Amino acid sequence: MFYTSSQAPYLSIIIPAFNEAERLPETLKRIVAFIKAQSFITELIVVDNASSDATKEIVMEFCSQYPFLKYLHQAIRGKGAAVRTGILAAQGDYLLICDADLAVPIEEVGKFLSPEVKDFDIVIGSREAMGAMRYNEPFYRHLMGRVFNLIIRVLLLPGLYDTQCGFKCFRRDVARELFSAGRINGWSFDVEVLYMARLKGYRIAEVPVNWYYGDKSKVSPVRDTWLMLKEVLEIRKAWKKSRFN
Repeated sequence: MFYTSSQAPYLSIIIPAFNEAERLPETLKRIVAFIKAQSFITELIVVDNASSDATKEIVMEFCSQYPFLKYLHQAIRGKGAAVRTGILAAQGDYLLICDADLAVPIEEVGKFLSPEVKDFDIVIGSREAMGAMRYNEPFYRHLMGRVFNLIIRVLLLPGLYDTQCGFKCFRRDVARELFSAGRINGWSFDVEVLYMARLKGYRIAEVPVNWYYGDKSKVSPVRDTWLMLKEVLEIRKAWKKSRFN
């Protein structure tokens, strides 16, 4: 269904983008086709995270054709900062975070809006839940991800088996509360938001997704894993004694 400024969207799709000029044209075509095929109103928000390539120009060209697409700019570097900007601007009843590479196909959205998860406040995509499938992922990347998740489960989030999949859906009121309080601008923003959600007693569901590894991932296995571990320790220190009131 087409979106106009006078209509409130049911779903907001938020894409953080840093130097994504190469991938965005195909990604936006796929998402636009998905949106046009739905019976509910959807807005699409691309948050440009201070890109130095043609990301802005590509998004603005799509904006000129599709009124449901919005371009935002975030000068502070970091995926967390970009996602926060999109979350706080989104108008949908449900807010979906989606990576620019569509590692999780946009068609998976149906699982996140289904009656089976309607009683949950947050629904996160999981590459570890029963029924999930990983495609083309190198063994070393899988191993590093599992070790990182083990650390997260021990220190912060027992019972959640995939906090880093870039496909998450929030109720708008819950998302705004959590992201407004968030402090992490880097890769581990997911962990912080989910930890705060646990402190508040929000209900979190993991649903299995199909996930496709891309060899042009922006994540550096060594550098970014180390930075994420430092952020996890910061989260634990900052929120451990907080009741998040």
